[in-house]
Amino acid sequence: MTQPGSRRLRVLLWHVHGSWTDAFVRGRHHYLLPVSPDGAPWGLGKAGRDWPSATEVPLDRLAEAEPDVVVLQRPEELDLVARLRVPAVYVEHNAPRPYAASSEHPLAGRSDITVAHVTHFNETMWDCGRAPTTVVPHGIPDPGARYTGELAAGVSMINEPVRRRRVTGADLLGTLAEAAPVDVFGMGTEELGEPLRGRGDVPAPALHDEIARRRVYLHTARWTSLGLSLLEAMHLAMPVVVFAATEAVEAVPPDAGALSTDVSVLARRFRELVHEPDFAALAGKNAREHALKHYGLDAFLTAWDHLLAETAR
Repeated sequence: MTQPGSRRLRVLLWHVHGSWTDAFVRGRHHYLLPVSPDGAPWGLGKAGRDWPSATEVPLDRLAEAEPDVVVLQRPEELDLVARLRVPAVYVEHNAPRPYAASSEHPLAGRSDITVAHVTHFNETMWDCGRAPTTVVPHGIPDPGARYTGELAAGVSMINEPVRRRRVTGADLLGTLAEAAPVDVFGMGTEELGEPLRGRGDVPAPALHDEIARRRVYLHTARWTSLGLSLLEAMHLAMPVVVFAATEAVEAVPPDAGALSTDVSVLARRFRELVHEPDFAALAGKNAREHALKHYGLDAFLTAWDHLLAETAR
């Protein structure tokens, strides 16, 4: 009898979240990415990414691609699955919206599609009703221990920090910048004013090299599942100063830097790490060891391998 996970599947999914997709398509299956002349949000395809295991499929010919399973990521994709008549699993990337504890998930009334949360916090907080749920924690490709910390500054990676000011905690960075300079990388960071230094959108791996030159990574998000940028920084062997919200309290060990809801505590610890490079390097080493153990790529792909097999079967 065929064992779970032994068959190479044809997996259909949309390129919605670049970093998550980059990890997901490194598995052993064959991945089908819808593409159209209009591009995003429904036909982004590979978007120039080097993903050998992925194939672009015309948006109007999805049925001809004969997928074994569909990985959904948006409620709007549910109608497409109904037409394709293919088993599906739904990845919930986000913390509940608009309410922290009483938001009903779009699949709450259904029992035929499993909701795969990316954090245990999300699974607990979303009201998923009748829908079966599971958790597949993030896993990322290891960028390597690139940390040098040669620049006595803090750094953060935030896309659109002005528009998403409260959600990302970009407003808290100004307080932290009173302790030491803070550079911010990401889309729209050029709009940031003093005292922050917006550095723009830099592609990896150059981004990882730039981040790793700064002494401390700052993660200020108030309401997010678990920022992949935080996990990337920890993989780089960076010490981290983190606002203790959502899944961050599980992802960051005490000896990796600082974790608190008190911004004055975060500012003090940030200042200490900036002025004590040897201590910062040790905290960064602890952060990397924890990230490799709990958010490595192999565990992520293995968990998805089993879930995809169960769903397709």
